[in-house]
Amino acid sequence: MKSIDLSSPKVLRTCLRLAVPAMVAQLINVLYSIVDRIFVGNMELVGDLALAGVGVCAPVTTLITSFASLVGLGGAPVFAMCMGEGRNDNARKILSNALIMLLVISALLTALILPLLKPLLMTFGASENTYPYAREYMLVYASGCVFAVLSAGLNQYITAQGYSGIAMATVCIGAVANIALDPLFIFTFDMGVTGAAAATVLSQGLSTLFVVIFLLLPKTKVRLSLRSCSAKTMLHIVKMGLSPFFITATDSIIIIVLNAVLQKYGGADGDMWVTVATIVQAFLSLITMPMLGITTGTQPVLAFNYGARNTALIKRAEKTIVLLCLCFTTLMFALSWGIAKPFVSLFTSDAVITQNSISGIRKYMIGIIPLALQYAFVDALTGLGQPRFAITLSLTRKIVLLLSLTFALPALFGVSAVFYAEPAADIGSALISTITFLCVIGKILKKREESTQNIV
Repeated sequence: MKSIDLSSPKVLRTCLRLAVPAMVAQLINVLYSIVDRIFVGNMELVGDLALAGVGVCAPVTTLITSFASLVGLGGAPVFAMCMGEGRNDNARKILSNALIMLLVISALLTALILPLLKPLLMTFGASENTYPYAREYMLVYASGCVFAVLSAGLNQYITAQGYSGIAMATVCIGAVANIALDPLFIFTFDMGVTGAAAATVLSQGLSTLFVVIFLLLPKTKVRLSLRSCSAKTMLHIVKMGLSPFFITATDSIIIIVLNAVLQKYGGADGDMWVTVATIVQAFLSLITMPMLGITTGTQPVLAFNYGARNTALIKRAEKTIVLLCLCFTTLMFALSWGIAKPFVSLFTSDAVITQNSISGIRKYMIGIIPLALQYAFVDALTGLGQPRFAITLSLTRKIVLLLSLTFALPALFGVSAVFYAEPAADIGSALISTITFLCVIGKILKKREESTQNIV
């Protein structure tokens, strides 16, 4: 229950206390999908096909998560800014409207996805062989997506209050439950892919229960309450959340295009290449999601001090965040050469899939260190209430660079060349983001110092 002092001059200590729990939480969060895929990939006789089917579901599950980011990562910085200005009543209003938005969004998502399941999954790269497994998984996951949306969205408001340890505990509860339930449902109860989805949904339900209970406790600084809807507040949340939403939502588009390209240029081996991509993407998430934990977990210190007009502390904090991201990606780059093979072996024993997966992982790692700059600067701009810059930089990386290269490289150099699209986009976007951030940050902070207006 102890909250971190976001205005403390001990910047490194504050950033570490925010970043480490958030990083661990995101790493554990990755286990939701990875554990599912490990157990599914080891199902007797049908493991590789079932794994490809679950991989095809990734764009849909990612899209669902992106709406949680829209409200959670969109509202939390404004929420922290209001706390920095000493206006907790306004922060409470933001939290209340965020809850309403998350409930409505999750209901709409379930209503839209279930009737369109087959065309969605077939468009996203399913084949006649893998569709039955993808359908099994998504029927359950989409029906219970309210828990995924609520737990991820509301947890950001716990972090924004400085309760980083509680936010980490939220994710840990779900992850531990998922790891325990997966083998029980998949193998003991012989539920197969349906069991994997059911384990995930129930685990997210436990996380949601924990989040709601904590936000209702009397000792929580800004408690959850239901107030009247405010269109102005909701629009402000959406405006701030568009950048993290596009970052996550475009991941769905990239996965869709990647699966389609692999099916097209992979020919008779299309399903095999989708399985390879599923494994490679799982490995990449072990790096990008914890790094996202560092950059979004430390947003409260930037947003709080932006609200308090403490620009000197913001500058010191951002330098610390960049350094943390670079250290993390450098470490993971070094480790990747040794752990790629044992990681792949968790999913499959097929020699061809193993060889291509290891090759794909090593190609992805080429641009992983520069990617730290992209994450640190884009999320900093979001935390400082500058969505127009963050959105532009995010879309430049995903749409202009990554999407175009995903189409072009396999057409020119063969199916395996598609794995070079990610590192090329990472390096190019890191350069663009760094130049942009250095050009605008001084003006942004100076404008805030001179402003007498409140954030909301």
